[in-house]
Amino acid sequence: MPPRRSARIQAISSSSGSSAGPGTGSSPALGSAGVRSGSPGSPPAPDSPDLSSGDSGSDFEDTLRLRSKRGPQRALSHSPVRPAPTFQPRSPETSRDRSSPAASNPEQNTLFEAIRSAKTAVETVVDDWLETYKQDREMGFLELVNFIIRSCGCRGVVTPKMFRDLQNSEIIQQLTEKFEEDSAEYPLSLGTQPWRRFRAGFCELVAVVVRRCQYSVVYDEFLMDALISLLTGLSDSQVRAFRHTSTLAAMKLMTALVNVALGVSLHQENNQRQYEAERSKGPGRRATDKLEALLEKRRELREQQEEIENMMNAIFKGVFVHRYRDVVPEIRAICMEELGTWMRSYAASFLTDGYLKYIGWNLHDKQREVRLQCVKALQGLYCHRDTAAHMELFTSRFKTRMVSMVLDKEPDVAVEVVKLLTLMLENMEEALTEEDCQSVYPVVYVSSRALASAAGLFLYRRLLDPQREVGRELSHDGDNRTFFRLLLAFFIESELHEHAAYLVDSLWDCAGPRLRDWETISALLLEESPTEGLADRQEKALVEILAASVVQAAEGQPPVGRGPAKKPLVCLQPSARERKVQVEERTRLTHCLVPALPQLLAKFSADAEKVAPLLEVLRCFDLSIYCTGRLEKHLELVLGQLQEVVEKHAGQTVLEAASRALHALCDPELALHGRGDLVRSRLADQLADKFHQDVTELLQASSLDEEEVYSMAATLKRISILFNAHDLTPWQLFEPCTRLLQCAVDTGEVPPQVLVPAITCLHFHILWDLSRLPSTDVPQEQLQSLKTRVTSFCSLCQSCLSDVDAGVREQAFVVLSDLLLVFGPQLPQDGREALAPLVLLPDAGLQSQLAAFLMDHVFHHACSHEELSAAEDSESRIEELHQRRVLLAGFCKLIIYNVLELSAASDVFKHYAKFYSDYGDIIKETLNCTRQMDRQEWARTLLLSLQQLMTELLLQQGPEIQAAEAFLEIRDLARRFSLLFSLHQLRNRPALLSVHKEGIQFAFQEPPGPGPGLPPLNLPFLEVLSEFSPRLLRPDKALLLAYLEKMCQEQRWLVPRDAPWPSLVTYRNSLQPQEEGGSQLPVPLAQRDKPGQLRDLFDSTILGIEVSWRERRGPWRKRDAKGEPSPPLWGSLTGPLSPQDI
Repeated sequence: MPPRRSARIQAISSSSGSSAGPGTGSSPALGSAGVRSGSPGSPPAPDSPDLSSGDSGSDFEDTLRLRSKRGPQRALSHSPVRPAPTFQPRSPETSRDRSSPAASNPEQNTLFEAIRSAKTAVETVVDDWLETYKQDREMGFLELVNFIIRSCGCRGVVTPKMFRDLQNSEIIQQLTEKFEEDSAEYPLSLGTQPWRRFRAGFCELVAVVVRRCQYSVVYDEFLMDALISLLTGLSDSQVRAFRHTSTLAAMKLMTALVNVALGVSLHQENNQRQYEAERSKGPGRRATDKLEALLEKRRELREQQEEIENMMNAIFKGVFVHRYRDVVPEIRAICMEELGTWMRSYAASFLTDGYLKYIGWNLHDKQREVRLQCVKALQGLYCHRDTAAHMELFTSRFKTRMVSMVLDKEPDVAVEVVKLLTLMLENMEEALTEEDCQSVYPVVYVSSRALASAAGLFLYRRLLDPQREVGRELSHDGDNRTFFRLLLAFFIESELHEHAAYLVDSLWDCAGPRLRDWETISALLLEESPTEGLADRQEKALVEILAASVVQAAEGQPPVGRGPAKKPLVCLQPSARERKVQVEERTRLTHCLVPALPQLLAKFSADAEKVAPLLEVLRCFDLSIYCTGRLEKHLELVLGQLQEVVEKHAGQTVLEAASRALHALCDPELALHGRGDLVRSRLADQLADKFHQDVTELLQASSLDEEEVYSMAATLKRISILFNAHDLTPWQLFEPCTRLLQCAVDTGEVPPQVLVPAITCLHFHILWDLSRLPSTDVPQEQLQSLKTRVTSFCSLCQSCLSDVDAGVREQAFVVLSDLLLVFGPQLPQDGREALAPLVLLPDAGLQSQLAAFLMDHVFHHACSHEELSAAEDSESRIEELHQRRVLLAGFCKLIIYNVLELSAASDVFKHYAKFYSDYGDIIKETLNCTRQMDRQEWARTLLLSLQQLMTELLLQQGPEIQAAEAFLEIRDLARRFSLLFSLHQLRNRPALLSVHKEGIQFAFQEPPGPGPGLPPLNLPFLEVLSEFSPRLLRPDKALLLAYLEKMCQEQRWLVPRDAPWPSLVTYRNSLQPQEEGGSQLPVPLAQRDKPGQLRDLFDSTILGIEVSWRERRGPWRKRDAKGEPSPPLWGSLTGPLSPQDI
């Protein structure tokens, strides 16, 4: 049946249909017919055919003419303009002009003040207003209108005279003229808590007005007609506040009318059932008067349905079809949100392809909030099978877009999209193909936990739920066995990532109880049956899943690299309930895994990839249960397996896991720590004895075979890794390691695989010696002994910086950086003054050697992204980059903690732009930290970096460098440095002036080359310096311009006047105090400089030009040697210079 059309839409713009997008018909032109005229029916779809050819006028050109209720239909008039509404005759008291305070003064609008204060319930406010409206509907309506106008932030008022004499377009034009445009803010644009509360109250008031009036006032042919006409006009305004507020009001009004239409529809269905029941009775029992009453009620409900649908049609055609593509994203989002509400509430009329297409189109919107509201609207439609059944055409048309939005750049949008696809998976089984699902599976490994959890639920419902097959019944244990086999199949066969911790965290919210079934996991791992047992890859994957689930349960935190959702600072610490849950989980997993862990370690003791995760499980136990639960037998088994693992393996990952597990068992607070100490002593005795024997053989033998070298390297590696967590100083390992290192420096015959762990052992030995020193009353013998050890070891490490082996060089650099930091100037602070003799400061030779190492092995080896992607072994490239970042971070820490002079940072800062992709975050953090230390010295360091690059370029390419690519890179680096002066301009002012002053001096430092008219060699540096000019304040530009002229005059060579040097011209132009040049940020009055303060910034200590105030309101003048004021330095500032100029 074709959609019914209403004459109400003749009050709306004739162009609304044509603006609705592809496939949308035009709405009828403005006419003079009554609003209630037209045939009954459901709201017309956007594809309704055009009813007239009118295509002129605006959305608010006309108001609606009132007529008697349900009067005869009048002929349509195609006049684009018709007069304002006429009213029923009134008594003289009601017809005279009434200007109530609420209508004449917007500040006293009772509705606005009540909603803003939020002290009265909205229902009470609406009831009071409704009483006013029933007494005098014109004044009541004007109060509602002025409430909307006031909510727009407009101070204008619609008076009764304006309402009677002017058309809507004229009223809105007058309101626009009265609108205060000093600020772009208006109530709906403010995000503070009071105004967010006001927005909620505003929306609630519109809904309550319709709900309170739904049985009478809605059909009085005045309130809704005039209100819809006004909102339609305001929504077409060019003033954003009018458009935003009226669109929100119109959409909330439409939502309320949809609820009224739904109620009327239900009443119609009830009436029809009653009529059919009464009619089905026999002639003797049938009540004729009741049938007539039901028929009359049916006609009344049908007329009410027609009127409500006409109102909805007017709002949709007059507001929605224009505003759903508004330039303001908040307005578009409002339209999409309310459209979804209409579809959910009144699916019979709105859940059609004609309305769904608007949501489909806006899925491509560029703004996050619009896409988010579209996705949320679709969630409300796909969450029920009955509504999802009407979405086949929409799904086939827009499914590709929805699946692609899984990778949306906004994480919150992507989260809602994955939830939407999960609903589609549940309620439209055949909608998503396997290819579509393959696009969602990798999302379980992303860093955003909310997105990963949503993808984990999708994965669980699609692949991992053992009961997803209809009619399948399994026991709990059988269910979990099936779950883990499905999970292993996905984890192994998908070949996406090897991060089991991320996968477990993604499934934690939806499948946490299954993942915490550690009995089933242990049983699966211990099975020996060739038919039911797991393959090697499956065992490895299941061990990783076991370790990840145990860590997740014990710590209650997501894995490293995946942070939780943003919480307030007060919520960063776990609550008491969360801590209680963690304790309970740790106790339960300990009881579950204590008997199984020794068996698992025994079974997989030879497999390093399986043993390391199992040792991490031990650290998550509540170790006190070994004693309280009488489980000492299992403890002895675990300690035996732990010792066997250390003796059997030499891999760093396994040894580190074993060292951490042993450290947990040796905690002095545990009652069982004595047993752990005993195992540690046994291991240390065995390793120390073997090491002493190997060192003696190495130093005495002329050569060693590969087996001996491997054995010694493995022993030293075990010792160095244990040394990290355990104090092994009683075993006297410092002297033999020192002899090894000295031999390597003297002869170079010590293998690198032995030398690297030897350096590590010496490093930890010194740190343990330092940790055992008391804070006060330290014996001088101990201080002198430790000082001697530190000095000799640093000297040996300094010699190793030039070793041929990269591993030895890098380890020596890392150890040197750490020791210089630990024994730096901050060592004797915080009550440790007795340790002052241990402070170790690097000499000039060591500083230069560290900087040279950085240049040779950090910035030299960095390669471009194209080379990195083309490399055969990208993983090794990433490891190399990580190691170089560690080296750079160690050097930068020495600068930040004042171990190295700040000027040493120039060797790092000058590579900021060139190596930004590799080290940008480290260098940027160093820039920010050093700026807080000393701004003047920091600025000089930045200048020194640029000067070093400039000098290197001149040495390589000669004086003609302006067109060189390297020179453009220097300018780009200077531009990046200048951005660091953007904030806190007054605080950065002296530093920025010193940069310019010393930069000018550097530019004129070198004499020109041979030949007439040649500029100084460093003069192109002025172009680099010009990149800092936009950060200068206007008075500073003038002073620097004067200083530049002074420098030009003091040089022995003359600047040619006919053809000045281009670099000098560029810099001079950058200093011109033009209106658009320089920063003119407003400065708070409390922060503005006083005249005396201004003089301090421009005295001879900065520019060598003494400037003073001639008088309170006189101009600034440069004084000559006799103290007489000279003419003004600049023409544009000949008037008085006030603090506001700064």
